Amino acid sequence: MREIKYVIKDEMGIHARPAGLLIKEAGKFTCTINIKKDTKEVDAKRIIGVMGLGVKQGEEITVIFNGPDEEEAAKTVAEFLKSNL
Repeated sequence: MREIKYVIKDEMGIHARPAGLLIKEAGKFTCTINIKKDTKEVDAKRIIGVMGLGVKQGEEITVIFNGPDEEEAAKTVAEFLKSNL
């Protein structure tokens, strides 16, 4: 299992466009990828879950990776977050 923490910098938080792109990135990997905010945890490959977190600018998320390609997935998602959110 691998985890990364990230504070959202986008002034609109996690909104539809970057959420859709994040799901596409997550879908490239076989490992499970979950996003956690506070006590709520959702599947990063499902747009309804990601949008349902309601993450705003300045809030921290934890992305949890578990599976055979978790290291590559963590690197890719971390780069995506830095570039888009």
